[in-house]
Amino acid sequence: MVHKSIDPTSKHQIAVIGVLYKLGKPNPFLSKLGRNITSLVKQDNEHRHPGVIDPREIRMSCRRYYNYIGSLTVPPCTEGVIWTISKKVRTVSLEQVQLLREAVHDHAAKNSRPLQPDHKRDIQLISP
Repeated sequence: MVHKSIDPTSKHQIAVIGVLYKLGKPNPFLSKLGRNITSLVKQDNEHRHPGVIDPREIRMSCRRYYNYIGSLTVPPCTEGVIWTISKKVRTVSLEQVQLLREAVHDHAAKNSRPLQPDHKRDIQLISP
């Protein structure tokens, strides 16, 4: 999930909440989004609004997360992004991964950007 600040004077304009996945059982949240994701696949470069997602439905049951300042993972790879990544790794089915890749027209087998050095950045584990 990506948030962009409307305050042009803000030092950090973009915040990203990330969830890590491994192949396994289908993810219940992504299953609920299946129809919306399928509509994105079928849009043939038309710009449609796929619907509204209530972020509370993601159910971030883990209260532990990593926090650091990094950059976007796709061009233009904007820097100064506040990353918050859930410590809990969730599962996703291969079919769900394939559907998501089709929806964003990304048929790559790997990440869209090579792994970047940490540049000695501070990475905090937050555990309230």
